[in-house]
Amino acid sequence: MKRVAIQGGFGAYHEIAARNYFEGEELEIVPCLTFRDIFFEADKDPGLIGMMAIENTIAGGLLQNHDLLRRSHLSIAGEYKLRISHTLSALPGQRLEDIKEIVSHPMALMQCGDFLDLLPAVKIVEHEDTALAAKEIAEKNLMGEAAICSDLAATMYGLNILARGIETNKRNFTRFLVLAQGRMLEEVQKNNHVNKSTLVFVLPHSEGILSRVLSIFSFYDINLTRIQSLPIIGREWEYRFYIDLTFRDYRRYKQSIDAIMPLINDLKVLGEYRESKQSIEK
Repeated sequence: MKRVAIQGGFGAYHEIAARNYFEGEELEIVPCLTFRDIFFEADKDPGLIGMMAIENTIAGGLLQNHDLLRRSHLSIAGEYKLRISHTLSALPGQRLEDIKEIVSHPMALMQCGDFLDLLPAVKIVEHEDTALAAKEIAEKNLMGEAAICSDLAATMYGLNILARGIETNKRNFTRFLVLAQGRMLEEVQKNNHVNKSTLVFVLPHSEGILSRVLSIFSFYDINLTRIQSLPIIGREWEYRFYIDLTFRDYRRYKQSIDAIMPLINDLKVLGEYRESKQSIEK
């Protein structure tokens, strides 16, 4: 049985991503309140696998998670792109006109803006997690309150689904990273064809330096799929660059890394793994 740490409660989208990625395998889900807690739990148990959201097609990158990963002993073992479809759920017997308050994670609330605009008299309340919001309504028997959560969370906590697919943009995907170390990294990646990597490095202040690095990747037929820069705390106007690369030839990928080394500082390979295809709606 694999033990997988997720951010959020049982029924969270992290759990859905984990179960889809490890489809057919027996899992023990380890809920964590924060993303930082995933790394804390993994430090205590090297056999623990992490599942962590890293970016959303609407909200963009989760910037703090890049730095958590950089400072950890975990590596990216894989990725999963989940189609996010939100439900509005409340206690059995409740109708939409009974709802006075809607509670959910800020990102979920943002993703359902058009739907919420149709309910101007309803109070909107932020919560730390979509699934935990649903759980709280069920456990406290909160009449007149509804949660924006997954279908799984609504079912798990015995809530009635008042509306499905309430997200504004139906092309709403979240990319999750599968994190592991040691033997579990090898276990997750067995039989995987590696064709993607995530790197972080620092560039010196030099004219055209980023363009030169990107030109090297282009020469070696390496495709840059994402670039994110974050300021380095305590070093004014200096930045770390986080990049995702895809490639067909692993040997040429390694040659490209060797070629950029004279141009960059503090390189860390955060993971080499198989690129995920987007999931169907779950």
